[in-house]
Amino acid sequence: MNYGQFLNMVPEYYLVLILLAVFAVDFIMHKSEKKLDTLYIVTVALMAVLPVRIVLLADPAEAFGGLYVATPAVNVMKAILAFGSLIVVLMAQPWLQSQKRLAGEFYMLIISTLLGMFVMMSSANFLLFFLGLEMASVPLACMVAFDRNRKQSAEGAAKYILVATFSSGVMLFGISFIYAATGTLYFADVAAVITAKPLTIMGLVFFFSGLGFKISLVPFHFWTADTYQGAPTPVTGYLSVISKGAAAITLCIILMKVFQPLLAYWEYLLYIVIVLSITVANLFAIRQSELKRFMAFSSISQAGYIMLAVVGNGQMGIAALTYYVLVYIVANMAVFTVINVVERNNGGRTDMAAYNGFYQTNPKLSFLLTLALFSLAGIPPFAGMFSKFFVFMAAAEQGSAAAYFVVFIALVNTVVSLYYYLLIVKAMYITKTDSPLPTFQSDVNTKIAMTICTAGVALFGVCSCIYEWIAAAGM
Repeated sequence: MNYGQFLNMVPEYYLVLILLAVFAVDFIMHKSEKKLDTLYIVTVALMAVLPVRIVLLADPAEAFGGLYVATPAVNVMKAILAFGSLIVVLMAQPWLQSQKRLAGEFYMLIISTLLGMFVMMSSANFLLFFLGLEMASVPLACMVAFDRNRKQSAEGAAKYILVATFSSGVMLFGISFIYAATGTLYFADVAAVITAKPLTIMGLVFFFSGLGFKISLVPFHFWTADTYQGAPTPVTGYLSVISKGAAAITLCIILMKVFQPLLAYWEYLLYIVIVLSITVANLFAIRQSELKRFMAFSSISQAGYIMLAVVGNGQMGIAALTYYVLVYIVANMAVFTVINVVERNNGGRTDMAAYNGFYQTNPKLSFLLTLALFSLAGIPPFAGMFSKFFVFMAAAEQGSAAAYFVVFIALVNTVVSLYYYLLIVKAMYITKTDSPLPTFQSDVNTKIAMTICTAGVALFGVCSCIYEWIAAAGM
């Protein structure tokens, strides 16, 4: 074996170098009082370089006999997810520092799970895909359980690992059906010989169901609210955008490239799941009073919109999905950054009542949170409106009556989502209380994270070059 092929995997080997650097700093400075600050500076500096390095140096590549294939579209998504992970590191620092958490272990878990996602997205073989998926899932379970002093954190991690194990088993069962029917695990070879037989259709359904758990699509979403509520807030933000984006682009690529001959079967399955995800999640979100559970159902609904891009079944669909994930990262991470800082300054409260009269004492954070919520709802002129527009256009490009119906349902649900996002705005600006949250000064890391996210919400929609850069990457 030519081990020099590892150098073709630019994002992956750079992540491994970051992991080793963080481990070395953590090991060398384990007794130093400055360890937390040093670890943070090293991690942020290296993670900030990662998306730039991917964009500039990661060319299309293939390694290990076609097991690993990095296309321009996948490299763009890797850069976006690395950018989102950097925001998570920024927002997590005050929490790690105030509670004297195990910062080195936390950073290494984030890097490890991101490495697994990168491998999963670049896989061209079901075996490598499954290895990447598990590399991402196991560290995520540790991150959910990271808050050792909270019973809910351990409970959320237990539910996550049980569901992840079950979904992996279901997916592996489906892959075994596909292998039995085609005699190969390579994506290109499977696509060349697969036909609509009962065995392959069952394999497709099991595979889709397994990955549906990872994306939190209805009816595979039951773990989401409990896990999001139990996990530390920075981890909840990571789960809601980074892992969801990686799983969504992987499912999109596999459906388009591997199961294209079975389009007539998975297309209608996708229609049903999208309509259920958007509608059911919106209805349940209206009933929530706990903000992290609220955002869990919001993320399920957003997953439905993300998968709407797959209906387009082409290059426009890939571009719309990638752009949607980018916009979703900045808007959703802005919300979770505010939740994180309010939680730390309000005795750990994350219920919606804690935001009553929030504008009276903290007008700047209230305004920035409002912008992020408006973007998630798709209100112009914020970036969320443009991302939804491109997703709707990609789905409508299919041209079928079923596709138009799904787009119509999604448009109606946009109005519903606007209503429940406005519930938070109402609490901040209109609902009166005798004891609003006291005025507090946000830390530097929170300000940096909020600045990045707010700039993205305001600029990604009006700067057409962002979407053009994503669309130019192709498949």
